[in-house]
Amino acid sequence: MRLVITNNGSYPRVGDRPQEQRLRKALSKWEKGRISEQDLRKAERLTIAEVIREQIAAGVELVTDGQVRWYDPVSHLACALENVRPGGLLRFFDTNFFFRQPVVEGEPRWVRSVLAEDVRTALDSSTRPVKAMLTGPYTTARLSIVNAPELAGDVRRLTLLFAEAYAREVEAAAKAGAKVIQVDEPMLLQTPGDVGVVREALGVLAECRGEAQLSLTTYFGDAAKLYGDFQDMPVDIIGLDFTYSEDLVSNIEMVGSSKVLALGLVNGRTTRPDDPETIFRALDRILPRVSVDHCYLTSSCGLEYLPRDRARRKLELMTSLRFRYMRGKG
Repeated sequence: MRLVITNNGSYPRVGDRPQEQRLRKALSKWEKGRISEQDLRKAERLTIAEVIREQIAAGVELVTDGQVRWYDPVSHLACALENVRPGGLLRFFDTNFFFRQPVVEGEPRWVRSVLAEDVRTALDSSTRPVKAMLTGPYTTARLSIVNAPELAGDVRRLTLLFAEAYAREVEAAAKAGAKVIQVDEPMLLQTPGDVGVVREALGVLAECRGEAQLSLTTYFGDAAKLYGDFQDMPVDIIGLDFTYSEDLVSNIEMVGSSKVLALGLVNGRTTRPDDPETIFRALDRILPRVSVDHCYLTSSCGLEYLPRDRARRKLELMTSLRFRYMRGKG
């Protein structure tokens, strides 16, 4: 069994060193009209290259663009669709981050690809395979304000409309060269009764993934009770946050897995050190029950909730843990 290191998704755009302030300064100047949008895009590209270099230096084998271009976790894709506009700010789960709530004025329709450019920019700076990020259609639907009377109160229909639009993004990201396309559905853990809706929406996305692998990732909630359902999802990879559940390891041990697992065993929301022995015990129980040749080791969620230097340490920790664990098994 191989353990592959991957970044869960986001990465801090800003750090303490002067060069790590580049994007913040560019955004400030752009908002004041002192630089052009072209200058802002250049700052974004340089920052993406920087965070990818940090990931690779830390030992990450499947990198992301750090979601550097994303204003927030939800509106980046949703508000690029026809009939969806940005609304007011709302707290993103129990974090200190906020997102612009999408306002749905009619049926969401795909207009142009957003992810393809993100993937191409990342590949230009990476010697490693790239993972594309996509906030899932169900989470997007649940976090949207619906002004269209024909869609109000119909979460399934709105989810499937977002899925049809996002399927075009999945197709474009795959054609641009993404090895994995990660679909984040944290809202499913808050409303587990809608697991069938999520399965249906993922089926729409899966039809367009081409040669890329599709990953369902959940976090900020207890995934233990839904773990068996995840095995029936039309995806190749299941990403799990272990920090919210005492029973998740036991459930995996009991059910096993025919799919690749992305094991979020390193806490992405705290600067406190993770306990290596706890992680090793979990790996000892999980990996023998997985029937594929590799799993991913990752953080419980994206790393944008940490200072830049601590995020780097989390990536380095994962690489160190993998080395120590595999050496012990060798």
